[in-house]
Amino acid sequence: MRRGRETLAGAALVLVAVWMWVATFGVTRLLALALGVLGLALVWTGVQRWRFGRGTGGPGVVQVDERRLVYWGPLTGGVMDLDNLARLDLDPGGRPAHWVLTDLRGEVLAIPTTAQGAEALFDLFAVLPGLKVEAMLSALAREDGAPVLLWRLPNVVVLPSVGQRRLH
Repeated sequence: MRRGRETLAGAALVLVAVWMWVATFGVTRLLALALGVLGLALVWTGVQRWRFGRGTGGPGVVQVDERRLVYWGPLTGGVMDLDNLARLDLDPGGRPAHWVLTDLRGEVLAIPTTAQGAEALFDLFAVLPGLKVEAMLSALAREDGAPVLLWRLPNVVVLPSVGQRRLH
């Protein structure tokens, strides 16, 4: 229930909007229409967040503060500013799967998709210009395979993340 709270809230708003639309007339119907649109938007984003969440119990803790990401892992960790992000990959073959973030200097930060607090990465990634959220969610649904390039900074050449230094 907790994972789907946004979807459930949106569905409740849609139900209230339908009831208002049927039970009233005039200006109140405009309010019902606005509530219905808001409810549908909440359902849509809630379903996306639900698909993004991989559960918890994975290694490490993720913290997001404004546009800064901090990963505290049992063996590695690091800090990366969204403004310095040059490339975002998903390695579905890792156990668990890992987000692989590469900065402008070529340093890499790998974050398990199941790390505590990793669901906050959805909002961070969603603001990347040109990132296709549906493609990201589809790649996340894969169980294994080669790393998938999800986003890269336009007009910047960054070597593939395989074999590069990792942030410590």
